[in-house]
Amino acid sequence: MMSKPENIQIDTSPPVSDEVRKTTCYMCACRCGINVHMKDGKVAYIEGNRDHPVNKGVLCGKGSAGIMQHYAPSRLRAPLKRVGPRGSGEFEEISWDEALEMAVGWMGPLRNEDPSKLAFFTGRDQSQSFTSWFAQSYGTPNYAAHGGFCSVNMAAAGIYTMGGAFWEFGQPDWDRTKLFMLFGVAEDHDSNPIKIGLGKLKERGARVIGVNPIRSGYNAIADEWVGITPGTDGLFILALVHELFRAGQVDLNYLSRYTNAGFIVNEEPNTAETGLFLRGATGKPQVICRETGKLADYDTPGVMPDLAATYRHAGQSHRPVFQLMAERYLSDEYAPDAVADRTGVSADRIRSIAAELAHVAFEEEIVLDQPWTDWKGEKHDKMIGRPVSFHAMRGISAHSNGFQTCRALHVLQILLGSVEVPGGFRFKPPYPKPYDAHPTPHVGVTVGGPLDGPHLGFVRGPEHLALKEDGSPARIDKAFTWENPMSSHGLMHMVISNAHAGDPYKIDTLFLYMANMAWNSSMNSSEVMRMLTDKDDNGDYVIPHIIYSDAYSSEMVAYADLILPDTTYLERHDCISLLDRPICEADGAADAIRWPVVEPDRDVRGFQTVLIQLGVKMGLPGFVNEDGSAKYEDYADYIVNHERRPGVGPLAGWRGEDGNGKGRGEPNPAQLDKYIENGGFWVNHVPENASFYKPWNKHYQEWAVKRGIFDVESPYVFSLYVEPMRKFQLAAEGFGDRQPPDNLREQIGQTMDPLPIWYEPFENSNVDTDEYPIHALTQRPMHMYHSWGTQNAWLRQITGKNYLYLPTKIWEEHGFKDGDFATVSSVHGQITVPVAHHAGLNGDTIWTWNAIGKRKGAWALDEDAPEAKDGFLLNHLISELQPPKGDGLRWSNSDPITGQAAWFDLRVKIEKAETKPAESQPAYPPIKSPVGKGPKTVARKI
Repeated sequence: MMSKPENIQIDTSPPVSDEVRKTTCYMCACRCGINVHMKDGKVAYIEGNRDHPVNKGVLCGKGSAGIMQHYAPSRLRAPLKRVGPRGSGEFEEISWDEALEMAVGWMGPLRNEDPSKLAFFTGRDQSQSFTSWFAQSYGTPNYAAHGGFCSVNMAAAGIYTMGGAFWEFGQPDWDRTKLFMLFGVAEDHDSNPIKIGLGKLKERGARVIGVNPIRSGYNAIADEWVGITPGTDGLFILALVHELFRAGQVDLNYLSRYTNAGFIVNEEPNTAETGLFLRGATGKPQVICRETGKLADYDTPGVMPDLAATYRHAGQSHRPVFQLMAERYLSDEYAPDAVADRTGVSADRIRSIAAELAHVAFEEEIVLDQPWTDWKGEKHDKMIGRPVSFHAMRGISAHSNGFQTCRALHVLQILLGSVEVPGGFRFKPPYPKPYDAHPTPHVGVTVGGPLDGPHLGFVRGPEHLALKEDGSPARIDKAFTWENPMSSHGLMHMVISNAHAGDPYKIDTLFLYMANMAWNSSMNSSEVMRMLTDKDDNGDYVIPHIIYSDAYSSEMVAYADLILPDTTYLERHDCISLLDRPICEADGAADAIRWPVVEPDRDVRGFQTVLIQLGVKMGLPGFVNEDGSAKYEDYADYIVNHERRPGVGPLAGWRGEDGNGKGRGEPNPAQLDKYIENGGFWVNHVPENASFYKPWNKHYQEWAVKRGIFDVESPYVFSLYVEPMRKFQLAAEGFGDRQPPDNLREQIGQTMDPLPIWYEPFENSNVDTDEYPIHALTQRPMHMYHSWGTQNAWLRQITGKNYLYLPTKIWEEHGFKDGDFATVSSVHGQITVPVAHHAGLNGDTIWTWNAIGKRKGAWALDEDAPEAKDGFLLNHLISELQPPKGDGLRWSNSDPITGQAAWFDLRVKIEKAETKPAESQPAYPPIKSPVGKGPKTVARKI
């Protein structure tokens, strides 16, 4: 007889910590909530916060690997002063007092001589409302963040068209959409919310269509993949628009009520008003009233525009925007048969996708029994939804035709009536905001005083360009000039090139934060490294002083004169603010903080606190009291006590002395404590009757005013036709007091069309495409973000090196096999790198992961690390400038409207390398590491 076994208890979930501290992730731009498990005062484990509105407990590999980012051997340890040549990496540690005095010694005199000689540019930081305020207080016009080489085309096109764009401005209605299309989306941005949303779509059986030259990540799980030819997305989208117009499948009611489709355009030829809207006595655009047939202000209660009518005056007919659109997009040039060869998408497939869009939008309409009141006071008993939604990112943005392509996609959504409706695209508070609710750019410099207003903004016409009295650019990056009039995020990728050339003028000090310009944050690494080390005839550096702040020993560190070491994201305060880049979702306004869950074990300081200390030392307005004492002790003090306008500050939650203020209220000394108690975030949900139709919903407008999003109700209509663009065309035609240089008139006239158009990417026109027939792209992998991930001991195990991926067509044409290298050339440079076969590619496109390759000596990696030996960048093949055109000028390799870096226009040729090099080429000599090398094995035991 067998004995009865003992009742053994197994602890399947032993405690991994003795305390949990909740904050916000910084391993990508999602800003998910995380639980940081602490053991004996050290970080032991990171998991998702299930109560957080962004990720609801989901955490990706990047987020979990944050522990290895925090303990990375490459962390800077103390302020550094360069003692060797630039680029050598030779430094000596100094005290913070000495570091701040050095910085003030360079910056202070400039402020009292010419503040423009300081250029202050930041990378992907999340405190831009603060860093821009610092630059404005200092008085330099030369400030911007990284958007110009990221996705300004997407952001600016969305705001000029409808008051917001994809990603941080809005999201699909994941719970109701039935057809979802992605355009040019890689996986590094917004990955957890998208993955959660895609899971919902898959669970409900909704259809997903991915439009991308590369089938990876999200496109790999799409129901249908459209392997489009790079740079032709706009042509493909306008062919869809052509089919919708041809079939009469557009939402006329939506267009009449909520867009400027009914605005009457002045068509009298050759006048200063040609192409502008007819305006009445109030100055408001006019529409033709359906009932009366007469002109009326567009926002008159009870007036519904007649899209089919025309207005005749003094023998001249004037038509509404809708008729101009129909005339343009019904043209044969946008017919599927006319665009199929260039896009790589068959005409039948284009027609099929257009028919599917129309069917889902209009035959599978969603109706919610939710009463609401519109901006004109009309009451509605239902909310009508079109369950088609889109998402797009850098893939369609980073082209020289990217602004118009992004505009085309927004117009496609609007024609379907699928924006701010159930099942469609939804805005996230504080968006939507029309372009004229944003500031215009300011460049008014006063020696010893602040700038006359915000640096960045949205121009309404030539009168807002950032030009000096003589017509020359006022900014070092030439933002808001005739070369790129609507450059809302600035042109960070042009700062070093322009400063080196002294065009439009020379600067003295370049101050960068978290912008790895000496490697993968510039368009051409080789050229930028040369410019940073170049000397003049006197033996002095062409750019005299470079100050850099980073948390890690990146490639850029070696090229700076002074290093101000930042903390890791677990060691500092950050404010993810409604004034900046909030964590809002469509159903609620929300913001968040980071806070020091651990104290630094090195002599480092949070960069924002360092800016406050510099501001105090220089006596900047807003940083000091009347007696010259510090107004804010540190960045945490600023977060709590700064007010951008009365009652509105960096954080919206728990305002007022009693802590009950939501969005508005006096500073609350206990505010940060309340955020920490609540998991690091605050959220206030939008009322149900305000959930949709936000730009026109009176309930939403009232709620937004109460929450400090607006000071007054601000309803508006979408701009299918962007009138400010027509004003620039008029200037190019010779009208107005402010005129472009003659060499830019043709470009402005051709590209600044107020209705979306498509034109060939500039590199297609400027290089011999027979010699360079292949498109070359980079994407960032889902498991890494910017350049941070490849120093991370966990993430390196996923991708320790990168390959150049070749489609089957090119692989077989050249007889490649596994282990081979290829030499890839552009008109700008040449690389020799390892290749691999990828069947899910457009047949004329090659690609690789970006930011895997590292410079030897950087990031505390061993010089034989695969990232340093085998990894590589495509940047060596790209240039900030287009190839010479023979006109004596070098044109920026950017979108001519916004200045967006045209990364993805690159054309190359490829050949099999006859001999396998010892490492990827070009290879650079090692730089000396100020932090040494990390251990061979990175292991921790808790």
